[in-house]
Amino acid sequence: MLGDIVSTLNDLLYTYILVIFLLAAGAYFTLRTRFVQVRMLGEAFRVLREKSPDGEGVSSFQALMLSTASRVGTGNIAGVSIAICMGGVGAVFWMWVVALLGGATAFVESTLAQVYKVRDGAGGSRGGPAYYIEQALGSRGLAKAFSVCLILTYLVGFNMVASYNLTDAFSGYAFFTARTPLIVGGILALATAACIFGGGKRLSRITSVLVPVMGGAYVLAAVVMILLHIQLLPGVIAAIFQNAFDVQAVFAGFTGSAMMHGIKRGLFSNEAGVGSAPNAAAAAMVSHPVKQGLAQMLSVFLDTLVICSATAFLCLCSGVAPDPALRGVPYVQAALSGTFGTAGTWFVTAATLLFAFTTILGNYYYGESNLQYLLRRGARKWELTVFRLAAAAIVFQGARMDFSLAWDTADVTMGLMTLINLPAICLLSGSAVRTLADYRRQRGAGRDPVFRAAEAGIREKTEFWT
Repeated sequence: MLGDIVSTLNDLLYTYILVIFLLAAGAYFTLRTRFVQVRMLGEAFRVLREKSPDGEGVSSFQALMLSTASRVGTGNIAGVSIAICMGGVGAVFWMWVVALLGGATAFVESTLAQVYKVRDGAGGSRGGPAYYIEQALGSRGLAKAFSVCLILTYLVGFNMVASYNLTDAFSGYAFFTARTPLIVGGILALATAACIFGGGKRLSRITSVLVPVMGGAYVLAAVVMILLHIQLLPGVIAAIFQNAFDVQAVFAGFTGSAMMHGIKRGLFSNEAGVGSAPNAAAAAMVSHPVKQGLAQMLSVFLDTLVICSATAFLCLCSGVAPDPALRGVPYVQAALSGTFGTAGTWFVTAATLLFAFTTILGNYYYGESNLQYLLRRGARKWELTVFRLAAAAIVFQGARMDFSLAWDTADVTMGLMTLINLPAICLLSGSAVRTLADYRRQRGAGRDPVFRAAEAGIREKTEFWT
């Protein structure tokens, strides 16, 4: 019964609402910022090299890796596999479209998170959609609703999915039994607890090491697979574009089409517009909000155009045909094992382990940040202890969940978050555009941009920049 309700809501959101809303918002922000994701791509790479002004806070790169830890997760392996197996190879094209448009969306929401962030009482800062919704739009109720949805989405839904996908990676091994999910879930829950009890700074340090290592290794594996089967590459690229524009298939059954699966998985993976990454963006100590907006824009490209594409080409260049029965991690394992044997299967398992773990850490950070918002104060020690133990318990439970219910629940709660965040950033996009203009004026004058809210034309209260 619960599964049917969740599945119906899922189809409603992604068939009739979010598809149009997501693409329209991305196009709007692209035009409003005059293609910031293209014309300022070089500047985005430049700002990543900067350290925090005081040398002690979270740097732009660390904040980028923290948000990328959440973005680059099991969805990049299992999610892409599901999209291809269930919607066809054309789903890859629609993931690319979502990423290109999403770059502008990510820039706007992360710049706003920086503009309206607050001091955290420990020498750093925190912020995100809940903060800019309350401060700039004056709606505490809507901000609270967003925070609750975020906690349900990331701390509950997505972390259950990550734990489930990791367990699923072991399902093809001979040692897998009914007890395996309990063992995997228990170990993952203990490892999660060990990291999250160290607080936000420990999380940023861990993810700034793990994310580049795991991402680089995974992309390298995809490149090797492509080179070994280079004769298949032209046919794969042609199939992606041909299947993407199969109009008859789209209108015959949109919920199962390449377009729907590609957009859904693209949104699930890069999260642009959802309102999650701004929580990490607000933690960065930078001299101007646009610097972190540009950095977070790169995270979308890294996630979808690099990591998701790596999974797609790794699978499609392997010669193993997509099959709904293999959806998720098993298809990726089958693709690699067909070329590299058992080593390929174990590589996917190891990649899934790292991806799932960093996803869980990044998601937890988002949840704790929004808990602090709901409390309107720093959480007491016993409150954080209970919250962190609950987070670990959720990870344990996710390892034992049903496949469809785990994915559909995460999709629905993410959709609700998006329906709150996207209208908010559309209404506030003028502030992001004025902030971008201020940055470009200062860069044009040969200065390292330093933000002052009043000089940029921001009229609302900005605790950090006033």
